[in-house]
Amino acid sequence: MSGTLIITSVDAHAEGEPGRILLGSHLQVRGTTMSERLRWCTEHMDDLRMLLLREPRGHPAMCGVLVLPPVTDTADVALIILEQGGFRPMSGSNTICAVTALLETGALPMRGPETVVRIDTAAGLVEATASVSGGKVTRVRVRNVPSWVVALDTPLEMPEYGTVLADVAFGGQFYVLVPASAMGVKLGAENAPTIVRAGAALLAAARAQVEVHHPDDPNLGQISLAMLHGPADSPGVSAQNSVVMPTGELDIARPETWRGALDRSPCGTGTSARMACLHARGELALGVPFVHQGVLGTTFEGLLHERVRFAGHDAVVPSIAGQAWITGINQHVLHPDDPFPRGYAVGDVWGTSSVS
Repeated sequence: MSGTLIITSVDAHAEGEPGRILLGSHLQVRGTTMSERLRWCTEHMDDLRMLLLREPRGHPAMCGVLVLPPVTDTADVALIILEQGGFRPMSGSNTICAVTALLETGALPMRGPETVVRIDTAAGLVEATASVSGGKVTRVRVRNVPSWVVALDTPLEMPEYGTVLADVAFGGQFYVLVPASAMGVKLGAENAPTIVRAGAALLAAARAQVEVHHPDDPNLGQISLAMLHGPADSPGVSAQNSVVMPTGELDIARPETWRGALDRSPCGTGTSARMACLHARGELALGVPFVHQGVLGTTFEGLLHERVRFAGHDAVVPSIAGQAWITGINQHVLHPDDPFPRGYAVGDVWGTSSVS
């Protein structure tokens, strides 16, 4: 197998969202800060991201995590997130997957019934507390970076959907959020095609019409994802949501590009952004559990711990909690003569085709 690339991953899912955990990625990534590492990955490792997330090894909802040495003295490990739209600074579901994989494989030691893992991310330091029983991680609570509102009820103009009042907030990534009813959409897995189309159009409009800036890192200046949300329809749930992840370039003037994939989980950074918006409206107090339901009916429990000032913003410190399960330990092989060294996307499920 001379010249063949073999990449080992621990695959998992957090409340339904798949994450591909790459434990040997420290051998490739350069940079002394997380910002430098994120930029290095964007500039030098996009081929790897596409190889592992696109077909034939991946699928439109697949995400990944690069596990790296920490850059700060207080952290145990560092993570960079791979999504279909690019490398991302933070992800709640993927952090839950990574912590579960690291502890259950012994890459990090389990320390009693609760193990705390401190994690450097490109969005800042986060802390995960894993509940452990019988060698299994039964729950992970991730105390996230400060989250804040960029805008509430900002008007966005969209062909077909008209003017929609949207919120924009940061929860580890920047989100645009609107009630599903405002776009004439009903939530639920049976409505997935209409949710995806509306969410992709919303994201395209927000990127074109709203500027966002992260005060610590100019690399994070893009709205990454769109959330459509709605009221709860079952006991014990605070609200529902569906988050749309782009699978290609979006253009508000070209409806054929309004394609993407639904986050299979209730979305951790999205839940953080949603709670920041609710708190700013006086609709969610500190210390009150917020049970957020995703497209599969699974839930994350969110909580706001404190109010802080972050780089001139009134912010809140959120956490989200859920469970992950390891689904496989895989070796992904790329032969030198494979005609698709970066994987491929075909328009039947990806919206547009790309085989380069």
